[in-house]
Amino acid sequence: MSLSPRKIVRIFYEADLIHNEQILKDYLHAEVTLNWNSSFGFSKKNFDDILRMFKGMQSAFEFSRNKITHLLTDKNTVTIRHTFFAKAIERSKEEAIAHFMCIWELKEDKLYKGYMISQQADFSVENMETFL
Repeated sequence: MSLSPRKIVRIFYEADLIHNEQILKDYLHAEVTLNWNSSFGFSKKNFDDILRMFKGMQSAFEFSRNKITHLLTDKNTVTIRHTFFAKAIERSKEEAIAHFMCIWELKEDKLYKGYMISQQADFSVENMETFL
């Protein structure tokens, strides 16, 4: 029995994506496309780009995690809102790096098309309370 789209997305985002290349291979479709709007502009990433991005982060961060605040499902489409936390090698504790919202279309039980927006973490009390 296959997992629900919601469970697939949850498992993916609850993993340490920086240090677990296998989860990327297991949960990203070979033809994945991530359309990403960030404070740095628009970028479009494919499977190899995403692997390269996380591999590039390995030398800077000891571990990472996502705190999921919203996870909504409509058939094979899942929307997730989360904050990405990581512990930099030169820091004593983890820090919020950025806030994300992403809509994923799944195909063959894998993340296939993503539409993501992100911004650098805002540590104001008012903002952080919306992520509790």
